[in-house]
Formats: sequence, C-alpha cells, structure tokens
Amino acid sequence: MRGMAGPPIAVLRGVKLTLGATPLFSGVDLQLARGERMALVGRNGAGKSTLMRILARALEPDAGEVFMQPGIDARHLLQEPDFTGYATAIEYVSEGLDDDMLYRAESELLAWGVPQELDLKKASGGQARRIALAHAFAHDPDVLLLDEPTNHLDVPAIELLEEELKAFRGAVLIVSHDRRFLENVSTAVAWLRQGTVHTLGKGYAAFEEWAETVEADEEKALDKLNVQLKAEERWMARGVTARRRRNMGRVRKLHEMRDEKKERRTALNQAGSTANLGIDAGQQSGRLVIEAKGLTKTFQTPEGPLSIVDDINLRVMRGDRLGIIGPNGAGKTTLLKLLLGQLEPDAGTLRLAKTLDIAYLDQTRATLKPEVTLWDTLTPLGGDQVMVRGHPRHVAAYAKDFLFESRQLHQPVQALSGGERN
Repeated sequence: MRGMAGPPIAVLRGVKLTLGATPLFSGVDLQLARGERMALVGRNGAGKSTLMRILARALEPDAGEVFMQPGIDARHLLQEPDFTGYATAIEYVSEGLDDDMLYRAESELLAWGVPQELDLKKASGGQARRIALAHAFAHDPDVLLLDEPTNHLDVPAIELLEEELKAFRGAVLIVSHDRRFLENVSTAVAWLRQGTVHTLGKGYAAFEEWAETVEADEEKALDKLNVQLKAEERWMARGVTARRRRNMGRVRKLHEMRDEKKERRTALNQAGSTANLGIDAGQQSGRLVIEAKGLTKTFQTPEGPLSIVDDINLRVMRGDRLGIIGPNGAGKTTLLKLLLGQLEPDAGTLRLAKTLDIAYLDQTRATLKPEVTLWDTLTPLGGDQVMVRGHPRHVAAYAKDFLFESRQLHQPVQALSGGERN
C-alpha cells in the first residue's frame, strides 16, 4: 500500500543479486517519488546498503531493471565518506558546482557549522558527516540516498538534518538505526526481508504494528502449508508409484512445498532473532577505575590554540556508566583517548586501575582489518576457540550469538555490512 505520492522518478523492478553462492535479492521491487521520504529497514546483512548501491548505479544486479527518469540527479551519502583527493571542506563540497553556484557550498557549510578551510584529515567523525551532508544538499539533487546519515551527529545536527529533509523537494531513501529520526522524517517504509521488499505507505511510526500483522499472516500461511504438506506426505507414505505423469507432478510439488516451508520458517526465525550480548565484569581490583587530576590538553591550529580540556578533575568508579556529550568537533574522542591513556596530556596526572581490562570500540572501526576473515578476526592467535568470560567457545557458536551465519565466517570483514562490522 502506497501513500498519495507523485509518479515514480526512480524504480527497481525484479532486481536479483547473488553474492558468492548466496542469493541476496530474489526479486526486489521498489519505487521512489518526489516528496517521498522512504525508510529502508531490515536486519543487519539483509542488503540495505547494497540495494542503495544498485539504485545509485554503483553496482550492477544480476537481473532486473534499474530505471531513473531522464535528467535525474541522484546523490549517495555513504556510511563512510571518502575525501580522497580533497584537502579542505570547501574543496570537497563545491566539487562539480558551476562558479555561479559556489554560494551553495559556502551556505551549506555555514549552516552545518563547518569552517570552509577545515583540513579534511583533521575532521572529527561528526564534522566529516556534516561535510558529506553539506555536499549532498549543495547540489540540490532529485534523489537522495542516505546510508546511516545520523552516525556521529550531535542532537542539533540531527534536528537540522530533519528540517533539511522535510524541506527537500526530491525523493529520499534512508537507511538508519535511529528510530526517533525515522519516525520524525519518514513518509513510507520499505522492509527488506528474505530477498524481497514489503512496502508500507505510512511513516516509520506505523511500522511495528504493520510488521506484526505481516508476520502473523505469514504464520497463518505457514500453518496452512503444514496441513497441505502432511496430506501430501501421507499420500507418498501409501507407496503410490511415481511413474505416472500426474503422480510425478505431485512428487515435485511435495519437494517444492518442503523448500517453501524451510524458507518461510527461516524468515520467521530471523525476524524474531536477537543478538546475545554480554560483557565480562573483569577482574575486580578495587572500586576506582580512572582518576584524572588537572588534566589539560590543547592543540595548535591555524586559527590559534584549541583547548580540549582545561584542568579537568574526574573519577570513574566501578559500576559507573559515564556519557560524554558535546557538539561535533568539541573533542569527545580526544577526551576519551586521554582518559584511556592513549594520548599524553599537556599537564595533569592520570591513574588507571592496575588490572584494568579495556575494550575500546572506536567510531571508525580502525582495529578491524578489511582483508582478514571474520574467523581470523575472532581468533587472532589461530585455532577455533574464543575465550568468552574465561570459558572457551567454538568460534562458530560465538559468532552465532551475534547473528552471523556459518557461511560468513570465511568472508573478509570488508564484505560485511556496516551493522555487522559494528
């Protein structure tokens, strides 16, 4: 069911794609119209980013049709913007603009709070995302393909993005794990599931109730299929010969019904699956975890000294859950590195617990090696065991806790989706 959107300007029809030996899309149909802001949702690894790449003509499908009206300009915002070949923010944002349109690049950077001459190599995660968004809006495209656009953005930037999207006159396809953001901006939902797309002509706020209805209908269809399958199996149990053409057809139908049952059950199981996440409490060595006294850090920039922290005093005790907030570029990651002892302060002292075991997940996932397989990433010392909270587990069983399938263990990390890499 679709809302009252205009005629489609971008269309996918019967798109099929197989990666390796596994079919990813078995016949995807999707269309976008001007004024439509469609949320593309689905479990990690379902192929949301891949589907965007196909729509952006960055990847060719095995079969099906990819159509855009003549003259349509589409811009694809990647999860990880690539600034290769550009030195400053204004150089990147103004790429491809005519001289009489350069004001758009300057205006967008001003709106997003990014200095025009900001060195892209020194941009924080939030600043890099703002620059990429400024680039997309400065070109005023007909179609925006946004892959996790709120990643690394602070609250004011997310609110600005919501305003920009609501005022945007073209079509938008959005992949995001930010439920509130999707509820605020989406006008339609495309649910990528088991290689096909289900479409809802309402915003994401209506998705959960609709999804439950879809799954309930599928459960009923599976129950009906089970009844038919049992009837066919009783027929086979009577030893009816398969020599006659009619009987051969019933045998083929029985095999097809078994395959269909397996696919339907897999879809329902995946819909209800959740990751088994747990963190070891670590060896206890007193209540104090981190103590900072008079911590100071300043960077020298072309505009002058940039103070990140100035004479900060902080104690983190066992059991504390501390959130560090602030605008993009304020130095949150730098502060975190100071507190972990990864960066030397200009002044002050830092004390860490003696037996502190630190797990650090950085925003760029720099600790992951793209060419290394998932198996080898989880077992860097070799073998097939992973030590989990002091107990050995087989790598396949451990990976399954995070919803990885056994076939993915021998894929390189770079083949995984952004959500799977996280």
